[in-house]
Amino acid sequence: MTHPTPDVGGARAELVDLCARGVDWRVDPARVLEDVSTARPAAVLVLFGALDDAPARTGSPAVARDLDVLLQRRSRTLGHHAGQIAFPGGRLEPSDAGPQEAALREAVEEVGLDASGVEVLGTLPPLPVPVSNHLVTPVPAWWTHPSEVAAVDHAETVDVFRVPVADLLDPDNRASVEHTRWGRTVRTPAFTVDGRLVWGFTGIVLSRMFDALGWAVPYDAHRIVQAR
Repeated sequence: MTHPTPDVGGARAELVDLCARGVDWRVDPARVLEDVSTARPAAVLVLFGALDDAPARTGSPAVARDLDVLLQRRSRTLGHHAGQIAFPGGRLEPSDAGPQEAALREAVEEVGLDASGVEVLGTLPPLPVPVSNHLVTPVPAWWTHPSEVAAVDHAETVDVFRVPVADLLDPDNRASVEHTRWGRTVRTPAFTVDGRLVWGFTGIVLSRMFDALGWAVPYDAHRIVQAR
């Protein structure tokens, strides 16, 4: 049976719908904050678009080969999540009207994107990050007019790149990371693409979003890769 080729524009409509209905993050007990009232609010920009010059190497029945998501690698000198791959984002500042404005502002500061070419689609429920005591709101967005991006401040970000979503969904590129938190072994989703390991908060957000969007493909969650 031949399936129709997914259209990259259809992904935008699916993301809008996801923002309207929300996501159950299925947070592991080890990730629950002891006191939410003391957590610092933060936001990240989960920016999707069409990467015409470097489509996915693998196909997916759910997404177009040129659909991509923007990621960055954090500096190894940072106090938390050093060296990890992450979405652009950071803490809410008093000048921010809310998570959407904070996510866009941080993305401009970190990777230099042109905010006028970005359409914010909504927000998803905040997700706790106990290791840094943050409550982070993912802000899905769509790149209407892509602009050049690069690491602006190398003290925070050392690499910026756009990853084809179909490559992230490839079962051969999916695995799990195990780590110990408060005496418990915790297993969380991970992605391995082009020698890069996406795990932790970013891996959880992408994995749960893909599940909720109906884009996910079954993979071996028992394949463990080493966090680095």
